[in-house]
Amino acid sequence: MDVGVFDRKWMEEHLDTLPIWQQSAYTDFAATIADEENTFPCVPARMGFLSNHLRYSFIGDPRKESSIHELAQCLKDFAKSSKTFGKYTTLTVFFHSPQDMLAHYKVEDYQQLFWSILNQLTKIDDLDWPEEIPTDPAHNEWEFCFNGEPYFISCATPAHKLRRSRHFSTLLMAIQPRWIFEEINDSTAFGRKLKKLIRQRIAHYDALPGHPDLKWYGQENSYEWKQYFLSDDSQSPSKCPFLRGQQN
Repeated sequence: MDVGVFDRKWMEEHLDTLPIWQQSAYTDFAATIADEENTFPCVPARMGFLSNHLRYSFIGDPRKESSIHELAQCLKDFAKSSKTFGKYTTLTVFFHSPQDMLAHYKVEDYQQLFWSILNQLTKIDDLDWPEEIPTDPAHNEWEFCFNGEPYFISCATPAHKLRRSRHFSTLLMAIQPRWIFEEINDSTAFGRKLKKLIRQRIAHYDALPGHPDLKWYGQENSYEWKQYFLSDDSQSPSKCPFLRGQQN
């Protein structure tokens, strides 16, 4: 199948025609996010799935340079129409994770791979970093940007076990446009209520307490990069692995 950005209707109509790993990834995702018991912690993600706001892309082996170019094209295609997809839209990216990765990669290996992907992606970004977004990840308003758009990214891996909310059968990135958080941030009553609900659901879903790095964007002691990839314990990297500022 050609690389592209697909909605739920397309996925379900064409599922049987996809490679087995892609069929499995989408089926696993649907079963996780829309489980009958309604236990998945991220309520907006569940609502986005059920309302067909989410979009899906399948990318090759994340260790290959060609996969970075595939991801770049999918992000560009997604951004062109993302504001027409719905207020909870997210680009859900499934990466082909070969057996050697599944057998040998630990959480730390996936973490290194995740930041390698973002560092390679930013190297081929054709547009300047948005002026309104700080370039220093140590700033509380920093956010990863590509093609002029700021995004929040949540990564899940096969190696996560205790932090079930960050476990998935293949390497997965949920890439969310910053604008979708305008109505669900900490400055609104709805946002604060939603934050409390999500935290409560994470506490029941995961086998350990919520990660201390989970905070709201813009808070003085909040760092987005720390939330992109959470460890399977309560540890946190001391330095951001994103290198764009060092590349300029």
